[in-house]
Amino acid sequence: MTTAANGATRADTAPTAHEPPLFGPDSKFQGFFDDPRWALAIVRATVLEAAHPQVGAALVDNSTFVAHPWRRLRNTFLSMRRMFGADPAVREREAARLNRLHARMSGSDARGRAYDAMDRATRAWVVATLFESAVTMCRLSGQPLDQQTMERMYAEYRAFLASLDGDADELPAELRDFCPYFDRVVEHELEDTEAARVILFRLFDHLPAPALFDGAPTLWAAGRAVAGPLLGAITVASLPEAYRRRAGLPETPGAETLMQGAYVAAGLARFLPAGWLDAETVIDLVSLPEGSDDPRFRSVTALRDRVKRASALLRLLTPLDGGPEPDPASTAGPVPAAGRTEGRRSAEEFFRQVLDQTGDGHLDWPDLAAMARELSTRLDLDEPEETRLYDAFAAWWRELQAALDADGDGRVSAEEYAAAVPSLAGPALIRVAEVLFDATDKDGSGTIDAEEYRALFRTAFHRDLAAGDGVYGRSAFVSDFLSFMSARRTSTPYDPLLADA
Repeated sequence: MTTAANGATRADTAPTAHEPPLFGPDSKFQGFFDDPRWALAIVRATVLEAAHPQVGAALVDNSTFVAHPWRRLRNTFLSMRRMFGADPAVREREAARLNRLHARMSGSDARGRAYDAMDRATRAWVVATLFESAVTMCRLSGQPLDQQTMERMYAEYRAFLASLDGDADELPAELRDFCPYFDRVVEHELEDTEAARVILFRLFDHLPAPALFDGAPTLWAAGRAVAGPLLGAITVASLPEAYRRRAGLPETPGAETLMQGAYVAAGLARFLPAGWLDAETVIDLVSLPEGSDDPRFRSVTALRDRVKRASALLRLLTPLDGGPEPDPASTAGPVPAAGRTEGRRSAEEFFRQVLDQTGDGHLDWPDLAAMARELSTRLDLDEPEETRLYDAFAAWWRELQAALDADGDGRVSAEEYAAAVPSLAGPALIRVAEVLFDATDKDGSGTIDAEEYRALFRTAFHRDLAAGDGVYGRSAFVSDFLSFMSARRTSTPYDPLLADA
């Protein structure tokens, strides 16, 4: 490959008439989107990313991957779809969104070392882990890539980095120089970070149930107890030996054989008819909230009923100490006139499920920033609407900190929150609700119509809203949002906004 003046390969900038575009349906990376092997490879890549001290610190401080892994997975998948799509305008817009998101993530790790999510060398390492894990995935499944395919795919990943950073200079220009670069970072820069340990030894063991398994905690817990350690062992065995040795990761007997068997088995999916596997459809189906109007929800409902029956049977066969599963109807409380299911949460539940977005046991600015990030992502906001929403959440954080941070440590503990039993509906939260309404009301009509409602809640109007003029007014929206955020009420459809896994 020849090299352009800015350090990116010429294939990155101007493919010839005989070369397929680096982005779009003909790209090599696009072919992995619906490949089951990619589920294993992406976990491996994430561990290698988290093992970098800059990435690890940013994940621990800012990421929702522990408390809301399914939401994080869906958002990451959709972002990659946009970045590797054929439309350059969509890629440019998504790259700008990602850069704004990363620009808001900086700080210091537990050892006082500064981190910055916009650090160019660190961003290059993230892209490098994706490329190397894709190559390793093919090798472990018995389908190694030939040299020409690897060259082509490496050009795609460098073009991806160039879309974010303006060039790809932080990655070697030639594929032959990539392995020495990768080995050097593994040997000299990666560490046994807290984030990497969480992914390997905590995330799988405590993975919250997706929406599909909400009504079957026993079945989910039983499956997770078996699958969690297996996934952890497979991931550890697939990591570079130099990192395993440096991080002191355990050598599990038989893990190498298990890991190779898992990749080979996942690779057999290539024999399935085309179209049978669609990652986006699978992710959507497991995360569809209760009561969704999605046409596929009828099938999901039938599957969810079978899951609940299997869970009940499992509990009868192997009763747990926690007592019988609660009947949702017994905890829901009265159904309001609007027809939506509501119930009361304890202060502890509200803190854990809604406020503590990062899952670290404390409420601080990254938690509210995660709320702003999720809402901005759902609504696909541009500047300046995104900044207005972040600013509103920042003002709310200052109000919360002043009211609840009793020991002055800059964050609010679950105990401080529960002891105060606060009414959170102050002026700053009202402002959050108003800004969110304006961001949702795309056409500026002063009401939220059915399409705008679906963009925010990912479901259609409830019957009470569809009645009459079929719109959602500002005062009703603000009142409902404040009721959910301050009264600690479970609420459909507000729960999936911030409390979903």
